[in-house]
Amino acid sequence: MMHAVREVSGGVLWANLHLLFWLSLIPFVTAWMGENHFETGPTAAYGFVLFMCSVAYLLLVRGLIANHPQNAKLAEAIGNDRKGKLSCVLYLAGVALAWFAAWFGFLVYAGVAVMWLIPDRRIEDKVAQETGREEQSEQG
Repeated sequence: MMHAVREVSGGVLWANLHLLFWLSLIPFVTAWMGENHFETGPTAAYGFVLFMCSVAYLLLVRGLIANHPQNAKLAEAIGNDRKGKLSCVLYLAGVALAWFAAWFGFLVYAGVAVMWLIPDRRIEDKVAQETGREEQSEQG
């Protein structure tokens, strides 16, 4: 995604740090959940951290797209970002389910991970198109 960006701002840098903060908590909550054998509290905390990672990702994407006309190709590639929004909703559902049965919450988290295993080629295709255009303009 960052290869498709032409311009960043201070807000984008803060959004990136926000995402990195939540990502840095994943090893802690993963270990906590494993040490407590998937009990309710740690599993819900794990889901909350995953939810915050997805929110931070959405903020980063919106920050990259907003107010930067040079990032129009990225905006075109991202579209309405159904996968990102669906991830947020599913993580919240997983947190709620984890309070009733931790394994149900964990299954939802695993389902979101499987959903993201299917590659999304939109950004990659746009970057390749843009690179091809730049090479043609340099040659011609």
